Amino acid sequence: MNDATIQTLDTPDGPFTVLEDADGRVLASGWTDDAARIVGRLAERHRPERITDGRVAAAEAVDAFYAGEVEHAMQVPVRQAGTELFTEGWRQLRAIPAGTVLTYTELAAAMGRPDAVRAAASVCARNAPALFVPCHRVLRSDGSLGGFAWGLDVKRSLLERESVGVAALV
Repeated sequence: MNDATIQTLDTPDGPFTVLEDADGRVLASGWTDDAARIVGRLAERHRPERITDGRVAAAEAVDAFYAGEVEHAMQVPVRQAGTELFTEGWRQLRAIPAGTVLTYTELAAAMGRPDAVRAAASVCARNAPALFVPCHRVLRSDGSLGGFAWGLDVKRSLLERESVGVAALV
């Protein structure tokens, strides 16, 4: 992978930075204006050689998400590299409809590995294209938020935007 474009957008949840490859696929994204933090979400061997500031194709989907059209972000192409288990986990994350959540246990079962709850949590933790692959839609079995690379306040906000009733917002 050679060239990529990066853009930071203003959102109600703070700055949101998107890194896209030359084919318009999101490689990494998150709620920060720190480009190095976004690039750091990728394994070194998967990082672009050249990154330029510019307009990313996904910007429209981010704007749509914050305007209430949350599923538009699920149509944005992404590029993720990982094992077969991780790839299936990320595919399952994209299949969770807005307005619903899974537990880590349910995600593991959806991945075809019901005993791999820790692996399901790792799938979420290593999800580089945040928002576009909605790891924020996965909660702990007790209904609490669990973790989120971009902070629990952002996770809570995203779920509220998607009208998800979260039992314990701790």
